[in-house]
Amino acid sequence: MNSLEICQLGNPILRQIAEPITEISQPEIQQLIDQMLELTFLSKGMGLAAPQIGRSLQILIIASHPNVRYPHAPQMSPTALINPQIISHSQTEVKGWEGCLSVPGLRGMIPRFEMVEVSYSDRQGRSILQSFTDFVARIFQHEYDHLQGKVFLDRLESNLDLYTEAEFLKRLS
Repeated sequence: MNSLEICQLGNPILRQIAEPITEISQPEIQQLIDQMLELTFLSKGMGLAAPQIGRSLQILIIASHPNVRYPHAPQMSPTALINPQIISHSQTEVKGWEGCLSVPGLRGMIPRFEMVEVSYSDRQGRSILQSFTDFVARIFQHEYDHLQGKVFLDRLESNLDLYTEAEFLKRLS
């Protein structure tokens, strides 16, 4: 069982800019990636960033899969991105629902770029250039924000776009 806990809104680490990883191959970094992958699975999350577990490091996981809240989410293998950077993005933004393990009980309608092109290192240290679109682009941007000291609430255009989880789920049916 994973002993890591999710940091909640108000924890100062969620507002810090995360530090880059210099030695990806270090056993501590590889173990942290394994723990983050496990916690993402156990929490049924779509993603996780290292600051959410109290580590101010530039590691994030994206793990799209259909579920009750996002029935049309594409299925993808959980992926660790180390030191990610946005290289370019679409001009088009799309609003969509988001929640966060660090902000339990709330859902917000958040504008995000429809496409992002990102560079990152994988857990073997290889440089990757990849484009993400639609829902996976949303997950990436959400988790990337955590590395910049932001949470999805910072992107709300209006408080009218904020719902409780219970009210959000009512509207899905």
